[in-house]
Amino acid sequence: MSSPEPQPDLERNRLPTLFEVLSRRTLPPVDLFSFYIYMRDQQRSVDYLDFWLDVAQHMSLCRHYVRELRRSVLVGTPEPASQRSSAILEALGDMTHPVAGPSMYATEKERDQDAQMSAYLREDLPGGQGSPRSSNMHQSTPRDITDSNSPANAVRREDIRASAEKILYTFLLPGSEREITLPDSITQDITTALEEHGRDDPEVFDVAKDYVFQAMERDAFPGFLRMKALGNLIPPTLVMRLVIGLLSMFGAFWTAFILIFLDRDRLDRLWILLPFTVGVYCLASYQYSVDPILALLGFSEYTPFNFSRIREPYVRKLLINRSLMVLGVTAAIDAALCVLFIMVPGKRL
Repeated sequence: MSSPEPQPDLERNRLPTLFEVLSRRTLPPVDLFSFYIYMRDQQRSVDYLDFWLDVAQHMSLCRHYVRELRRSVLVGTPEPASQRSSAILEALGDMTHPVAGPSMYATEKERDQDAQMSAYLREDLPGGQGSPRSSNMHQSTPRDITDSNSPANAVRREDIRASAEKILYTFLLPGSEREITLPDSITQDITTALEEHGRDDPEVFDVAKDYVFQAMERDAFPGFLRMKALGNLIPPTLVMRLVIGLLSMFGAFWTAFILIFLDRDRLDRLWILLPFTVGVYCLASYQYSVDPILALLGFSEYTPFNFSRIREPYVRKLLINRSLMVLGVTAAIDAALCVLFIMVPGKRL
């Protein structure tokens, strides 16, 4: 039985939480892909997100493995020696919760199931390391009982071990390829559990996973929401708009004063409307991190000059409201400047 895929919540009338983003229950521009881009390009800490995703994938791998064992128990008749492990598997239930999230968000039932699953995996260590199970018992585990509905690419016990070791060697060991900074006690506990005790159950990573989740929730996620839910532009584009806005305003003021001191008629001075409009629009976009025209058309920028559709309903509503406000501010300032420099009497020097 496969787990149901998480579905976006189209009725959510609020900003999403980090857990909803990581569990793929949101839509652009506040989806997991956008958060990944933000962590990579703005926070420069995508390794933390990759660690969390790899640990979540490890949890999903373990669930899939144990689900297959449980199904084997239900369709087969295990040997008497494996009655204890069979009872544990039957007690786990269907384990249909699809998301491997932080422990503080799991329900009591899910926490119990995950704890029992980890306990079973510790007992199921190759060579009987986790429990006094005999080699005989190991040979008659439900893993060896198959049925015609078992997938050809069923998860093996060795896959779980390889997944745990990959996480350790990629993110946690000193000098590893993508080492992340964790408290020494957490790193040491994980290393000892994997290398000395031979564990690979998901509980090994629980403390580190929750630590990384809380760090992202505290340090990165608020900035992500400000950028993607309250704006639709990214920092490099904002800097470009600031430069264009300042240059346009300089050109507009220079042109306006030249036309005044040349005593040109007001019809000729109407041309200053163009640079003032461009300048005010760009500076307002920089100030509020919103391009109102793009937002009203339903687009949000995720990399320079690459845009995605705004599909999250609540975010779309927020951006439309902010865009109308920015357009109002732009029109008021632009009109005031143009009226001032067009209506002021000219004086030829």
